[in-house]
Amino acid sequence: MDSPLGPLALVERDERLAGVYMEQHRHRPAMETFGDRDDSVLPAVAEQLTEYFEHGRTTFDVPLHLAGTPFQQRVWTALQAIPYGETTTYGELARILGLVPGASRAVGLANGKNPISIIVPCHRVVGSTGGLTGYGGGLERKQALLDHERGDALF
Repeated sequence: MDSPLGPLALVERDERLAGVYMEQHRHRPAMETFGDRDDSVLPAVAEQLTEYFEHGRTTFDVPLHLAGTPFQQRVWTALQAIPYGETTTYGELARILGLVPGASRAVGLANGKNPISIIVPCHRVVGSTGGLTGYGGGLERKQALLDHERGDALF
């Protein structure tokens, strides 16, 4: 689908959303594995993302197919609890998950492998000082998403 961040590839598995990838997205499977563009697939996902970009949606309720290790899935579930317009740190996320101090790096690695950008809001996790750190879609897009959620974005 088209979006203010550029084209988004929505990937479906078993009639559930399995991926939201941006152009030049780190950890994105090869585009040829996605098949031909088909705008009739996952219409509720495209509709909800459009509403999000138009400031009409702050949560998503589409069925997800999150394929990853049990640890990654724990992190991705925790990401979904970060409220719209707010951020947390990798260290705080590790603490919430009951992990040992210093586990923020492991949380960051799992966060970076999140296949469902925006809807599973990995962009809401920042460094310990509040600064932006890695984002699969690029730091400019991460900043744009955070600005959008704070009401400061142009889209």
